[in-house]
Amino acid sequence: MNKIINWFDGLVKDDVGLVGGKGANLGEMVGAEMPIPPGFVINVHAYSKFLDASRLRGKINEILSQTDVNDSKQLAENAKKIQEIITNAPIPSEISNEIKHAYYKLGKQIVARNDNVFVAIRSSATAEDIPEASFAGQQATYLNTRGAKEVVRNVQRCWASLFTPRAIFYREEHGFEHMKVLIAVIVQEMVDSSISGVMFTANPISGVPELIIEAVYGLGEAIVSGEVTPDTYTVDGNSLEITNKSISTQKWAYIRGANGKTIKTDISLELQDKQKFPDQMVRDMARIGRGIGEHYGIPMDIEWATKGKNMYILQARPVTTIKNEKDCDEGKGIDVSKAKILLKGLGASPGVVWGTVEVIKDATELDKIAKGDIMVTSMTTPDMVPGMKRASAIVTNEGGITCHAAIVSRELGTPCVVGTKDATKVLEDQMEITVDATRGVVYEGKLSGLLEGEEKKKEATVMGAAAPIITATEVKVNIDFPEVAEKAAATGADGVGLLRAEHMVIGIGEHPSKLIREGRDEELVNKLAEEIGGVAEKFYPKPVWYRTLDAPTDEFRTLPGGENEPEEANPMLGWRGIRRSLDEVEVIKCEFKAIKKLREERRLTNIGVMLPLVQSSDEVRRAKEIAHEVGLEPQRHVDFGVMVETPAAVVIIDDLIDEGIDFISFGTNDLTQYTLALDRNNPNVAKLFHETHPAVLKLIEMAIKSCRKRGVKTSICGQAGSYPAVVERLVELGIDSISANIDAVQLIRETVARVEKRLLVEGARNTKRL
Repeated sequence: MNKIINWFDGLVKDDVGLVGGKGANLGEMVGAEMPIPPGFVINVHAYSKFLDASRLRGKINEILSQTDVNDSKQLAENAKKIQEIITNAPIPSEISNEIKHAYYKLGKQIVARNDNVFVAIRSSATAEDIPEASFAGQQATYLNTRGAKEVVRNVQRCWASLFTPRAIFYREEHGFEHMKVLIAVIVQEMVDSSISGVMFTANPISGVPELIIEAVYGLGEAIVSGEVTPDTYTVDGNSLEITNKSISTQKWAYIRGANGKTIKTDISLELQDKQKFPDQMVRDMARIGRGIGEHYGIPMDIEWATKGKNMYILQARPVTTIKNEKDCDEGKGIDVSKAKILLKGLGASPGVVWGTVEVIKDATELDKIAKGDIMVTSMTTPDMVPGMKRASAIVTNEGGITCHAAIVSRELGTPCVVGTKDATKVLEDQMEITVDATRGVVYEGKLSGLLEGEEKKKEATVMGAAAPIITATEVKVNIDFPEVAEKAAATGADGVGLLRAEHMVIGIGEHPSKLIREGRDEELVNKLAEEIGGVAEKFYPKPVWYRTLDAPTDEFRTLPGGENEPEEANPMLGWRGIRRSLDEVEVIKCEFKAIKKLREERRLTNIGVMLPLVQSSDEVRRAKEIAHEVGLEPQRHVDFGVMVETPAAVVIIDDLIDEGIDFISFGTNDLTQYTLALDRNNPNVAKLFHETHPAVLKLIEMAIKSCRKRGVKTSICGQAGSYPAVVERLVELGIDSISANIDAVQLIRETVARVEKRLLVEGARNTKRL
């Protein structure tokens, strides 16, 4: 059996595939000598071994295949079924025994002779707490766990929490394959905290370089769940001076009770309205946070706790919800003095919305929320996410900037006001209100001035005005789903560096070959034209590079008509990309026809074509011939390029250029796995998957140099394009554009600008010396 236990001191941030985001970051911070309570991680091998031994994969997939994630009731029922079959299945003794042994070892590290210590059990999923999928808090946490038997039981509950309604919904919406998202579990010394909270190393809304610290009495569950409104302290990122305070009233707290369980307790009257901890401790905590931010080089979201005068960091993850500062300025200068203010709270996700109120007591009432309604509730919970997605704004009684409602709203881009205290009492069903979530104010009726200001801001953003920095290196955006095109355009990106075809085709609901066999080619063409055109229009005239279909056989097998898909030992190395398109030419013909249709009927001339998984110039030639057959002329009607995802494509880059291409784009996910000879979805080797491996970077450098000599544009659209350290090197090499995930565009643009400025200064200095 593979090793299933990893201690914090043996992990680094790149070990996400083995121990998940939380586990990898804890190991990284231990290595950076941050104050981390000791612990270990039960890695993804244990979870995979458990599923295999219990033969659960087929049962889980069967339930998921019968689940409509937009049906809240069905989603909740089926999620419960899956969790029950996981928690009721026996854990192999070799796994449970190793977990117990590690727990005893941890106890002896903490207290020399104590093998029955209190620990916190936290889930750490491989698609959680990482920049491209930061919907944190989807899985379970169990505090104040004591005893080896209970530790094993809570580990199993964490595994089951990979299938909460919210987690299932999120994976479906973002295209993660359920069985390829694995889960590790953290076992860490429990801090019986007197004060705890959350800290951002940059403002999570505007990105301003200041530290935001929220604090509550007792354990941190109250702040994360949004059950209480915390103190909020703003600290200058340079001087560490406290620039603003908001002290809240807290009447109760979560603590460890006499029986060892987490309980609620009342706070004495003399402490309820007091500042939670003194200014000096606020500054000391900010100093630790600044150090973590500097270590990672990006804004971080940190959970912390104190016990007496001792401070501890419990976990950290990247902040991915930062908006443009200009996005937070709408409404300034508009007179609202005559408007009736109904509520004030904390603006947790900016924006201005007018709509109709629906008051929700709990998740059983989600069906009340129609698209565009304003959800009003005491505090949102994970199972409310489907309704939150339909809401145009969210208003809550409780919570701070780091509560569930705030985090999810920022991820969804939905305006949100939290901590109003009385929203569910003041607001009633069908009441019309205007929510100014930028300033945390709820008004009666419709405020046309504020709404017009919001619309003007959106129009300016779509036209590119949202980009606060102009760079010579273009910063583009990756799009998986056409539905997010408006959100992607609002980043001010210089175009779309990767528009994936797979979800468009899967969204049709039938295998594309089935449509063609049944003579329904035109249906496929029209559907593709509708989806591609929707994105191209929102970005016009900026370029949109469409990648032709690249679906491994296992991904299309479940579609009606996909029963003839071949069974492949490793679909990632199999019949996919351009090699499949050239065997099934009628499908790629439909793709080319869709682009031709958009060019001729809607005058969308900003669409380019990228061929995936190219390994020979013959593939480029044949694809161009097919395009010519349908009346689409590569390099004349449409920019034509290739994905560089194989070492072969780098080695023969000059041959590809000779065949006639306008651009290349590096797909670093595949380039890495093919260069390093490993399957990135295989948990046995996931820890070896590093897109920053020297061999990968050298291949990229070779290709860029060849393309620059020949006048071919270069870009990157793989995950490495969202890593600031890689971006710096790419800019130095002279790459033409970088295409990042939606939530990373601003950070990458700032990184590019900084590198370009440094290169200009260095160039000027060198010229002066000469």
